[in-house]
Amino acid sequence: MSAKRKSKTRKWLIIGIVVIAVAVIAGTMFMRPAAASYESVIAKTGDITTYYSFSGNVETKNRQTVMAEKILQISEIKVKEGDTVSEGDVLLTTTAGDEIKSKINGEVVKINVEDNAQVMAGTALLEIVDYNNLELNVKVDEYDIHALAAGKEAAVKIGAINKEITGKISSISKEGQVMNGITFFIATIDLANDKDLRIGMSAEVKLISNKAAGVVTLPMTAIQFDDNNQPYVLKKDQNGAEVKTEITTGINDGTSVEVKSGVANGETILYKKAAAASTQVGFGRGGGNANGSNGGGNE
Repeated sequence: MSAKRKSKTRKWLIIGIVVIAVAVIAGTMFMRPAAASYESVIAKTGDITTYYSFSGNVETKNRQTVMAEKILQISEIKVKEGDTVSEGDVLLTTTAGDEIKSKINGEVVKINVEDNAQVMAGTALLEIVDYNNLELNVKVDEYDIHALAAGKEAAVKIGAINKEITGKISSISKEGQVMNGITFFIATIDLANDKDLRIGMSAEVKLISNKAAGVVTLPMTAIQFDDNNQPYVLKKDQNGAEVKTEITTGINDGTSVEVKSGVANGETILYKKAAAASTQVGFGRGGGNANGSNGGGNE
């Protein structure tokens, strides 16, 4: 074989070896599993509070529509719209000498008659509204009624004025109402006096459901669930290997979870980024167990 031919054969042999080597290296890299992308978080001691949430509209506790109890003729109207009156104040007099008085403290918001007018029995003469004693009536699901009690304080958020006002439950209806197959009760909440409150404003009421103080907590995203809905976390052992550790959870507020066992304060917990998307499968909001479910109005 000529030297020229030997050189050409050797050249193709080298090229072949290089191609095979590259293919082997590429295949090895392709088959090698990608390194897991982990986030880490430190378990901390903290407080968790969960709430029941209800909504309603601001109403007045006292409203009086002054009615004519018989046929009468107005002699003199003693008040005008916008006047503030007290219980017992004379509102108007009749030609027969009768005095019609206010039964509540409040503001005269509407006058429907004029001096010397003759009216029939049952006619609405004027209307008085008490703007200083306001309340909120909220519908409460029968499964949440146990969380309410007369005298219990509530935080009332008024979105229109961006204020949180203190309220106190004054009464709970003894008879439920059924709507669309759901039974609910009416809870009345007295509101603290506030000059910015207006009748009809919408409000959200928050009542404490559960509270855990000084407990080990983790973000919900750091907790994963197995096929049996058992919560667990990932730690690293002394060799740096991942260790799956089952835990017992308590309440959660939708962001943080109480960890009753399996994790100590200060421990580092690992979780895959993809795991965060599936966390909500195991947790409901406000839960007291692995499933995190506490019922209707809970938040």
